[in-house]
Amino acid sequence: MPAWAQESDPRELAMRKLIQSTVMINQLYVDTVNIDRQVEDAITGMLSKLDPHSTYTNAKDTKQLTEPLQGNFEGIGVQFNMLEDTLVVIQPVAKGPSEKVGILAGDRIISVNDTAIAGVKMSREKIMARLRGPRDTKVKLGVVRRGISDVLTFIVTRDVIPVTSLDAAYMAAPGIGLIRFSNFSATTHDEVVKALKDLRKQGMQSLIIDLQGNGGGYLGAAAEIASEFLQRDDLIVYTRGRGNVSLGDYRARGGGLFTEGRLVVLVDEYSASASEILSGAIQDHDRGTIIGRRTFGKGLVQRPIELNDGSMIRLTIARYYTPSGRCIQRPYEKGDAKTYARDVIDRYNRGELTNADSIHFPDSLRYKTLKEGRTVYGGGGIMPDIFVPLDTTRYARLYRELSARSYINNANLRYMDKNRKALKKEYPDFETFRAKFQVPQKVIDEVLAEAAKKDSLKARDDAELEKTMENMRLILKGLVARDLWDFSEYFQIIYADDPVVLKALEVLQQ
Repeated sequence: MPAWAQESDPRELAMRKLIQSTVMINQLYVDTVNIDRQVEDAITGMLSKLDPHSTYTNAKDTKQLTEPLQGNFEGIGVQFNMLEDTLVVIQPVAKGPSEKVGILAGDRIISVNDTAIAGVKMSREKIMARLRGPRDTKVKLGVVRRGISDVLTFIVTRDVIPVTSLDAAYMAAPGIGLIRFSNFSATTHDEVVKALKDLRKQGMQSLIIDLQGNGGGYLGAAAEIASEFLQRDDLIVYTRGRGNVSLGDYRARGGGLFTEGRLVVLVDEYSASASEILSGAIQDHDRGTIIGRRTFGKGLVQRPIELNDGSMIRLTIARYYTPSGRCIQRPYEKGDAKTYARDVIDRYNRGELTNADSIHFPDSLRYKTLKEGRTVYGGGGIMPDIFVPLDTTRYARLYRELSARSYINNANLRYMDKNRKALKKEYPDFETFRAKFQVPQKVIDEVLAEAAKKDSLKARDDAELEKTMENMRLILKGLVARDLWDFSEYFQIIYADDPVVLKALEVLQQ
């Protein structure tokens, strides 16, 4: 044994052993070795033996994962979808570089810098890579526009494009506002503040915060948003690291915009991390009512460690606790990521998502809220105050198949392509559209015929057919509203029959 091995402590010896093994494999193995891949596999292997949320991502994946949370990216500024291998512009970003040069909703971008992107089976990722680029660089776009035979050419100067996390903000009923955001990014707090001010001007007295499906994001954003609803110095969340050492806590700063009105928070089994911090703080301080289903249960704090090649390790360094002392993280076995990933499926199979009587907590997991002393439950995730079961009959089997295979989305793109101008003329404002617009039966019949011909997708009986058409009418009306206005109008349409939203309205209108 070399002298350095005899003198080193076990941890240093183990690290030297890893380095020595890597060097020897690279130098002596019989075939050429991709050393980068070997190192990545080693890192991934080490992390896989820890908790389910300590992860490694290469440089490319790291950029894609962090971009939505940064609040911006650099590109041409269009929302788009793919229709029959062609990029169709849904909306140019307001005041963005594409809108400035005259690109319109419904335009088809067929080439980028004279390279065809339509009809060549190019992946969405590769198309986005061609459209994006550093700020102030120029890109030449070939565009086909309905009613014009020639291909139009636009020179677009790329710029910083804001990425908003606020999906919707509107008055759901007289005096009741609703805000929904998809994650907790660097700009989410500012977006929420603006939405609260706008809704207040419209007469908001009560508020619904929709966190259904919100997988989380920045802890700081969650704390800032919680401060808008809590009193000064109210504890929002605290963390404990190795050896139960405190790694800090977050408290409300005071001066929040909505510290008095009635408040409801909507959650489900996919609400995670920062969503659980916000909903847990509101529940523990008896500030509002949590409605929906038990949340995901991600309460581990990851520190992002950027490596020299742009790759990143997200390493768990602590656990989150709600103000009442509940650990947000659900139980897990180290190294068993497969079972952990199946948790939502297992919860469904146990009946937890469909029946409140299937949920049981031992006395050791009972906690008390801080102001009213109500019983709340630990054990992972946030258990709502009012349970709303998952409606397994809401969407027909055939509808889910049509949606998964993009039949419905493509039908909307074709319909908007042909009727955009006429729709804007007939429905100059959203209220007129909501009251009067009906999806033409011809559009639905064409979808059903196409799916039956291409994929043999058919209803099993008349009841399924009727339910499928009902589902299609609602979602297609929502998609048309989105394309004529924005996502806020989309949610106003599709939430018309959402059981969790309807329960929230019922609670606030009592």
